Amino acid sequence: MSNEGFNFSKFIADSKNSLMNPKDYFASMSITGGFVEPIIKAVLYGLVAGIFTLVWGVLKIGAVDAGMLGGMLGTTVGITGFILSIIGALIGLFIGGVIMLIISAICGGSTDYEANLRVVASLMVISPIKALFGFLGFISFLGLIVGLAISLYSIWMLYHALNESLKAKVATSKVISIVLAVLLALFTLIGMGAKKAASSFTNSFEGIMEEATEEYQEAMEDATEAMEDYAKELEEATEEMEEASDEEIDPE
Repeated sequence: MSNEGFNFSKFIADSKNSLMNPKDYFASMSITGGFVEPIIKAVLYGLVAGIFTLVWGVLKIGAVDAGMLGGMLGTTVGITGFILSIIGALIGLFIGGVIMLIISAICGGSTDYEANLRVVASLMVISPIKALFGFLGFISFLGLIVGLAISLYSIWMLYHALNESLKAKVATSKVISIVLAVLLALFTLIGMGAKKAASSFTNSFEGIMEEATEEYQEAMEDATEAMEDYAKELEEATEEMEEASDEEIDPE
């Protein structure tokens, strides 16, 4: 691969196969050939994920306010997400290669960094899928559930990558995959609870603020009426004093 150009058609085919049939794909995937191919794959996956992030960023933020400010904010968020998706894909590729190497070593698989890096690059096909359904994050718990399903499928792909590409021990790979799936589900449940608690707190806070605002407005109205009554009484008293003063000066 290091001496050949990048085959985009093969990239598309490999992406489909890795998603649709991960066991056969990782069994036939080459774990040698240099770093150019996995780097390009990571950048492309990050690019596609960034495009979805850009689109959802513009649509979601822009939909809140149709004015100029809302549109500018949405575009800024979308562009930032687009750039970070590509940069994050490159950084994640090399860090992921180290993490994959550790997992592979625990499972008795290959400890060759290039092999593990190439596996990570293929597993990154899941990132555009997550970005595609990113808009669901604004729809209550549906986003968490869909995100959990996608992440669990990525663990299923990881299991086959360990066994087929990195030649890890099947039993150990299964245990590691189950542990990761349980932890992922646990963190998702915690996230659901935290989101529910935050939503409840927000609703309670809004209710308290609304009640406090109403009480403040009533107090201000009472104070205004009291001031008006006081001003009226003061005016009447002033008039009486002026009349009394006129009578003393010019009695008839």
